[in-house]
Amino acid sequence: MSVLPPDLPRLRTPVIYLRGELGRAECALSAAEEAEALATSRRPPKEPPAWLVEHGIGTGRLPARVHTGNCWDTGNHCTPADPEQIRRLLTQGVPACIHCRPDTALGVLE
Repeated sequence: MSVLPPDLPRLRTPVIYLRGELGRAECALSAAEEAEALATSRRPPKEPPAWLVEHGIGTGRLPARVHTGNCWDTGNHCTPADPEQIRRLLTQGVPACIHCRPDTALGVLE
């Protein structure tokens, strides 16, 4: 059972009202989205991790190389690590990146 009036003139009234409310709601939404985008653009970028572990592909995803956080030769399969984890991986035989040399930066020479 509908609560809307059955005749055309009275039915137009809520439609006109709701169209106006929808327009105001869309304007408010647009303003809120612009404010959020502006606030996001003003946030400082996240600090990159100091050390990275590059993992291989496949089911095991074993460590393949270790990097410093600002290395340009990292792949898409890197995770952040702490210095102790990098030292441990280097002593276990995981190779250091030849470009950023994390082993030299940590004082762990092969």
